Amino acid sequence: MKTTTATRAKEIFFIVFGTAIYAFGLVYLNIANHLAEGGVTGITLIIRALFGIDPAYTTLIINIPLILIGGRILGKRSFYYTILGTVSLSVFLWIWQRVPFSINLDHDLFIVSILAGLFAGFGSGLVYRYGGTTGGADVIARILEQKIGFTMGKSLLIFDAIVLLLSLSYLDLKRMMYTLIVSFVFSKVVDVLASGGYAAKGVMIISTHSEAIAAMLMEHLERGVTYFHGEGGFSSEMKKIVYIIVSQQELNEVKKIIHTVDEHAFISIINVHDVAGEGFTYLKPQRRKFFLKKG
Repeated sequence: MKTTTATRAKEIFFIVFGTAIYAFGLVYLNIANHLAEGGVTGITLIIRALFGIDPAYTTLIINIPLILIGGRILGKRSFYYTILGTVSLSVFLWIWQRVPFSINLDHDLFIVSILAGLFAGFGSGLVYRYGGTTGGADVIARILEQKIGFTMGKSLLIFDAIVLLLSLSYLDLKRMMYTLIVSFVFSKVVDVLASGGYAAKGVMIISTHSEAIAAMLMEHLERGVTYFHGEGGFSSEMKKIVYIIVSQQELNEVKKIIHTVDEHAFISIINVHDVAGEGFTYLKPQRRKFFLKKG
């Protein structure tokens, strides 16, 4: 019970903290420099520009039906956390607009757009990572992620593009192009933070000395390996294919070890976007560094 309470408190804290960061960037970077935004937030900015209505209020009004949809599809926990994220965003939008503060960037819209994307992406990424959303397009994006595996960053980028086209009703093309930079940076930061994993490299090794290579890798890297059984297309010869996951920093060392055993080994390296386990998301024992022997 204590663990559950502590976990819930941590999730609530970071959801609220994330919305505070997102709202801060929206007010002091996007709104202050007349840049648009994607999703429902972008719609609230369009309403603000055309009718002068505070986004803190329209965010709540527009999100009510979407929150109800999210509650029916995503379950009780996501429903409560979506309410928390949406209400927190509205509250912080209201607060930041009334705090006399400005960020002086000498009117450099490129720097503004990069920072706006970082603030929005970091804030929203924290919210998503701890199980919440800020309502609006986030609800739809999370549904797509759960149902068909489409990442939230990509979904939000599509929604952003639609809303940004509508934003041309009050923005010129120059500021719209800078807003696209905001959306691109936002989507990349969200994908990194929301996954909560550790990016790594997957290495597949095909060699006639597979067992010797595997033994060397396990000894010097202290990581486990997996054997796949394969058959050569021309020779019909059965071989053991070695598969290992390593960090980016260990990749060169892996190549040195492989080529020390077999200079003709075939190596295939793939990106691993999320990995959990010993040596990645928790510590593994200290290992010895591998050095090539001269002569």
